[in-house]
Amino acid sequence: MSFASSSRSAFRAIANACPSCSRSALPSMRSQAVPAARAGPSKSSRHFASTTPRKATAAAGPVESEMQRAARRSMELSRERMYAERAQRSRTIMMYSAGSLFLALGVTYAAVPAYRAFCSATGFSGVPITDPARFSPDRLYTNEEAQGRKRITVHFEATASDTLPWTFSPQQRSVRVLPGETALAFYTAKNLGKEDLIGIATYNMTPEKIAPYFAKVECFCFEEQKIRAGEEVDLPVFFFIDRDIMDEPQMDCIDDVVLSYTFFRARRNDKGHAVPDASDEVVLRSQGFENYEHAKPIAASA
Repeated sequence: MSFASSSRSAFRAIANACPSCSRSALPSMRSQAVPAARAGPSKSSRHFASTTPRKATAAAGPVESEMQRAARRSMELSRERMYAERAQRSRTIMMYSAGSLFLALGVTYAAVPAYRAFCSATGFSGVPITDPARFSPDRLYTNEEAQGRKRITVHFEATASDTLPWTFSPQQRSVRVLPGETALAFYTAKNLGKEDLIGIATYNMTPEKIAPYFAKVECFCFEEQKIRAGEEVDLPVFFFIDRDIMDEPQMDCIDDVVLSYTFFRARRNDKGHAVPDASDEVVLRSQGFENYEHAKPIAASA
């Protein structure tokens, strides 16, 4: 028991025994009790209170700190995994986006060449067939059925671009052939300029529906033709009309066709290939593609 509680007990006993004495002794006892109460607990009680909790706190402190460190480390690992997953997801999305972009650019860039290759292989849009698989020996002769058909007259036309100082013309105006019969025709080109020039020719066939059956074995189109100043050259065209034309009733009325060539001055593109030195509209018109929609060329970046 503390000193203050023992003093209050003694004071109550004196007050009960002598009321008058308790009144006179009250101030002095209160004055003695208050400093004692303010002085706090005794040395033994202070020692007990200071030793026991401190030992418990010292024992619990390191355990709690270790748990906190483990929890903090777990949170950091979880955050690192989350950031790694986000980074991987972002890289995947970026790779797919870049691949889709390059694919779209490639398809756009190759649209016109692929379309022209398709037309050359199928004869679509009046382009004569240039597929070598169609030139098998069993197709390069006539049979009894073909000999009974009316001959088809093939007319030849030639045009030279205004920027090319050449004369360009067919040596014969027309030839008459049967389906399966091969024919050889010649064009003549002469350089009227004062310097050597390189030209490149495009071609077209009308009517368009005969193009799938008009096959060229040898042709000078889309190849560099270098002619020296004042020189004149002969350019051959070796072709035949496929016998499959007789299997199409709608082709029975076709008796006249026109094979047309246009020469342009050649220039080098970014890949070093020779191409016609003219606008796309003029080149497409010379090939009979003016009525078809084409992909726009990709503008060069600044």
